[in-house]
Amino acid sequence: MEKVLLVVNPSSGGEKAKDFEEMAKEKLGQGFEEIVVKHTEKGGDARDFAKQAAKDGFDAVFVMGGDGTVNEGISGLAEEEYRPKFGFFPLGTVNDLARALKMPLDPEEAIQSLDLTKTKALDIGKVNNKDYFMNVIAIGTIPQAVNETSVEEKTKLGKLAYAISALKNLADNHSYAFTVQLDGQEKVIESSNLLIGLTNSIAGFEELLPEAKVNDGLLHFIYLKDSNFLESVQTLPSLLSGVDQSNEHVGYYQVKDIRISLEDQGEELHLNVDGDEGDKLPVDITVLPSHLEVFA
Repeated sequence: MEKVLLVVNPSSGGEKAKDFEEMAKEKLGQGFEEIVVKHTEKGGDARDFAKQAAKDGFDAVFVMGGDGTVNEGISGLAEEEYRPKFGFFPLGTVNDLARALKMPLDPEEAIQSLDLTKTKALDIGKVNNKDYFMNVIAIGTIPQAVNETSVEEKTKLGKLAYAISALKNLADNHSYAFTVQLDGQEKVIESSNLLIGLTNSIAGFEELLPEAKVNDGLLHFIYLKDSNFLESVQTLPSLLSGVDQSNEHVGYYQVKDIRISLEDQGEELHLNVDGDEGDKLPVDITVLPSHLEVFA
């Protein structure tokens, strides 16, 4: 008997979350004989529910929520020897993975258009041999802006909230000296921001990494070539118009393994992993090619 777990973040999607849940159950009933529904109450619940579903031999795991909930679902499956097929219904502010997979961003449309006969291989990233990401790792001014963006701002302005916060932080520019190993080749880089992307969509900007595919087996590493406010401003057009090669303002590499540390051991800098604060430097980052099968 085909069995699916549906993990719902009831705080996503506003007052219509319950309606979307009922729609999703009806849709999943077209392909699965048994549907188990669990609601999250705190951070980590979606990860734990997905992990247990893998251990219990479920055929598929779906999550309903924002990027954080989707990340947790993926993280819960990532370490398991048997990994059920994965799916999700986007109810978040940005929904980067949905954008990368060309899914409708309207929840009702995403549910109704779901084809349970079609799946696609999905790369995921691994950080320090313990954490996972599906879209992006950011280090520097941009993640600081994301961390300082309030829930109210994100709800009101959507992805524009990130851009506004980033511009505010650029005025107080601070660049860092990074030691970066790209597939074992070491470079010293001075930059205010580093980004490691897995998909073309970063913070809702769907063409920021036009070469990135969800299953190309690569980490797409970019850094701004800036050491002051003027240089930071000059990098923005190159960044926002899409990066597919290095130029005078932006560096770009496609690799499989990255190690990043700070030259100044007295400084401390944390990652932002799919929108949430992560480990502090130094870090090791790698890609797990085609690690999950996702309903696309």
